[in-house]
Amino acid sequence: MKNTQDQKALAPFSCNYTPQLPELLLKLGCTIGISTYQAGKLIFISPKDENHIIQLPRTFAKPMGIALDSEKGKMALATKDEIITFRNSNDLARHYPKSPGKYDALFMPRATFHTGPLDIHDLNYGHNNTLYAVNTLFSCIVTIDDDYNFHPVWKPPFIDKLASEDRCHLNGMALKDGQPKYATAFNRGNSMQSWRENITSSGIIMDVETDQIIAEGLAMPHSPRLYGNKLYVLLSATGELIEVDVESGKHKTVIKLDGFVRGMDLYRDYLFIGLSRLRKNSSTFAKLDFADKANQAGIVVVHLPTASVAGKITYQTSLDEIYDIRIFPEMMRPNIMNTIKPDHKSGLMIPNATYWAKNKPTS
Repeated sequence: MKNTQDQKALAPFSCNYTPQLPELLLKLGCTIGISTYQAGKLIFISPKDENHIIQLPRTFAKPMGIALDSEKGKMALATKDEIITFRNSNDLARHYPKSPGKYDALFMPRATFHTGPLDIHDLNYGHNNTLYAVNTLFSCIVTIDDDYNFHPVWKPPFIDKLASEDRCHLNGMALKDGQPKYATAFNRGNSMQSWRENITSSGIIMDVETDQIIAEGLAMPHSPRLYGNKLYVLLSATGELIEVDVESGKHKTVIKLDGFVRGMDLYRDYLFIGLSRLRKNSSTFAKLDFADKANQAGIVVVHLPTASVAGKITYQTSLDEIYDIRIFPEMMRPNIMNTIKPDHKSGLMIPNATYWAKNKPTS
């Protein structure tokens, strides 16, 4: 780690990475996408060659959950008070006026849902392109559409009514067959922010279909994911990746990392896990036993069959906290437009053709 003076001299989002990481991304043929609400960015991390990576940060207001349907080229991003949906166009990417031929994918904004400040955490596409979100403020799982700010579809049985009180810090969901199946929360409380009292030991995992709590006493569970028939969850307060037996509620540690873990995605045999640097002035984080060790932010790549670390990215500047991670398969250099600058208005998509304003059709 550089000293303070060296950090000030470094460019924004400077990072170190293990030598094998760029080669691994090249081999996998993918890009890493991360959201960092602390820095207000969505960042694409791509392989430049066998020895180097390249980053593309885009500004969004408090970006959190990332939903991706790579087969349909659809993406959605939860922000401070909106959910923005995007559609990929390879043709617009190839003819991007500022850098023709540089990008192999370009996510263009298609619609914005004005949800209000719901503190949305996890976000996923489900059956029939239904957009599911974890509405943490109202302690429920919702769908997002153009009729309402949100449409509640499930709340934990111990939550007696919908209220903007973040009662149990419901934060994560895992889908099965296109429907929410498992959810994580910091406790089973039913009063305003009750989860803060015993934050390191009261976490739960719930079965959304049966309303049953299948595991409890967990250390800040985040990012539940179903891979095959196995349920994996991150325990942020202990730096563990666990595999959960959904029948017995027992779990085993797959790997323990020295850091605050949150956000993960699996591609082939490799699990990409986010690390956040703990805020030492936080009364919540100060309670964690490993606070002194959790002093790095970045990404750890775990080879899941062997539970071994296959690579790591460590940020030196700008980025302290990661919320979500998504792998963008078969994209070696994607780009994305936000709605802050007017550039996105010049890229036009219709069935079977695309246009950059004042240019001839590109397909």
